[in-house]
Amino acid sequence: MREHGEHMSANDKRTVLFLCTENSVRSQIAEGLMRHMAGDRFDVYSAGLSPKGIHPLTHTVMNEIGIDTRGQTSKDVRMYLGKVSLNHVVFVCDKAERDCPHIFPFTTNRLFWPVEDPNFGDGSDQEQLVRFRQVRESLRQRITNWVAEMEREKAHDR
Repeated sequence: MREHGEHMSANDKRTVLFLCTENSVRSQIAEGLMRHMAGDRFDVYSAGLSPKGIHPLTHTVMNEIGIDTRGQTSKDVRMYLGKVSLNHVVFVCDKAERDCPHIFPFTTNRLFWPVEDPNFGDGSDQEQLVRFRQVRESLRQRITNWVAEMEREKAHDR
């Protein structure tokens, strides 16, 4: 049973938008993971406040686990504001949560999953790759748990 006020996309899927500042790493990884894990149940989007293009290591760490993100693009959040009915907006960085408009029309659920930006500081290429993998695994665990929780709630509502 659908909760009152819960909006579904045209194909009867829930919608989720992952937001980050640059839409280059964290939100892109989350988009790719969610599409792979639950794309049959969710329409999945990602965007940023100041999109900068996808970092090459984002594709690298996703390819390592068999998820091709080359078709994804870095998008501005304004593409979605007032244009897409969103069930869930997930902020994956502090800055986006702090600076992004707090009102998304028809959004029923705002989540805050701060993940440290792996694209910072000094270090070897290998050290940077390790940080990108840590972000991927952190988001994979959160999405796994979140999807399982929503499935339990859905089963309970039946």
